[in-house]
Amino acid sequence: MRVMLRVDDAGNLTVYVAKKDLEEVVVKQTDGAEGKILTLANGWELEFSELPDVASLPKTVEAKRLS
Repeated sequence: MRVMLRVDDAGNLTVYVAKKDLEEVVVKQTDGAEGKILTLANGWELEFSELPDVASLPKTVEAKRLS
């Protein structure tokens, strides 16, 4: 799924999923087998094969929903 990563005014990393009209703050980052796993405030876990540098945000990237 395509998601947009950005940093909000408070400095938190946020994820926006357009097809679900969902915007959530990232509460946890871990390393997975195939890349970074971001856990959102609503409990979703998204896996990213390549996570862009924070300085290059906002950016739209591909993610895989794990849960």
